[in-house]
Amino acid sequence: MVVDKIIWLDVEVTRDIWLVDVPEGEEKLQTVGGLARRMVEAAGIPMDVHLALDRREAFAGADFVTTQFRVGQLDARIADERIALKHGLIGQETNGAGGMFKALRTIPVIFDIIRDMEEICPNALLINFTNPVGIVSEAVMRYTSWQRYVGLCNCPISMRFGIARWMGIDPARVRMELSGLNHHFFVTDVFIDGKSCFDEVLDRYCELPVEELGTMKNIMAIPWSSALVRGLRAVPVSYLNYYFSTREGLAQLMADYRAHGVRAEVVKQVEAELFELYRDPELHEKPKRLEERGGAHYSDAACSLIDSIVNDRGDIQYVDVRNGGAVSSLPAESTIECAAMITADGPKPLTVGELSPAINGTIQTVKSFERLVAEAAVTGNRDLLVAALVANPLCDSDAAANAVIDGLLEAHKAYLPQFFGQKFGA
Repeated sequence: MVVDKIIWLDVEVTRDIWLVDVPEGEEKLQTVGGLARRMVEAAGIPMDVHLALDRREAFAGADFVTTQFRVGQLDARIADERIALKHGLIGQETNGAGGMFKALRTIPVIFDIIRDMEEICPNALLINFTNPVGIVSEAVMRYTSWQRYVGLCNCPISMRFGIARWMGIDPARVRMELSGLNHHFFVTDVFIDGKSCFDEVLDRYCELPVEELGTMKNIMAIPWSSALVRGLRAVPVSYLNYYFSTREGLAQLMADYRAHGVRAEVVKQVEAELFELYRDPELHEKPKRLEERGGAHYSDAACSLIDSIVNDRGDIQYVDVRNGGAVSSLPAESTIECAAMITADGPKPLTVGELSPAINGTIQTVKSFERLVAEAAVTGNRDLLVAALVANPLCDSDAAANAVIDGLLEAHKAYLPQFFGQKFGA
């Protein structure tokens, strides 16, 4: 999505939103664009929704560019999950082998988008939702000179809403300290009305059954012991289920696979049904069925970020940005997911300091994985992929890593020319 000529809320001006897709996605673009126009009209918002198959056309005059795409569409994700499970590994789309190969397909496209932005809208801010946000952001930070970039995920804002619900208070009263990476972070402090209340929040978390904790729709819900949570002295993001309950998670994914296919096949069916709903000319609002896709609060996160940048609000939001020393245990040039003050100059990360020993090890391991995958995406070095996957806690076998990587390289050959003798970005 491209937003141009916009001053959010405070000044009444022409507002333009461009929805962009590749030619293969024209039917989806027309369907989503039609619904977007009906929603805007029903809301009475003075906004024009434009549709384009050429992003360069949309970039002219843009203030913000948001990216959310899937190279190879859901069939590519199905291959990721099936091939990983075939060799006994978790292949979830942002973790392990699945996250690795989604990153390999995504990073070249993000770099192409940045090159176009450098030429056409050099002052625009790129807000990236495309998973795996952590690895994609690491690649942007290390291998481009583009500074106007923010990675964004719905997990932190969902946890903030969850904490407010557990504590029976308005979410506006809650602020969190995050320590870690995208889909691999911990809430290490909670402030209510500016006062740290973490012991109270931790006690409440340990009392609640897993179904009341608000686990996201697309993540398995396996309860952690209160001993683990108290030992960590931190509330883990739901995605850490894959790392802290790997044995149980793999068994559950294998059982689901045998019963009704991998998660991506379920998502593909839900998406087909959603698009049937979107085509209804009488639909003027987001359908309830969309909640099954697991993307709650994405729009809240995006709109809040843009609003705060445009209006220099100085409020606290949760973003993926360059560390810059906020977490002293990680390299300054690496990407972290953190609480940040949002200003007209962009996000300013809040200092976390040194990571506690209880969470430092897993964060360091996954950061090493992210760095190796980002480097492999740019260099086309297969050996780095093997080293990265073997280092990831979701892989317990060198032989399995090699088999999965060979299978996925072959499955996605059309999207990974850098591994087959062609120059990166060519």
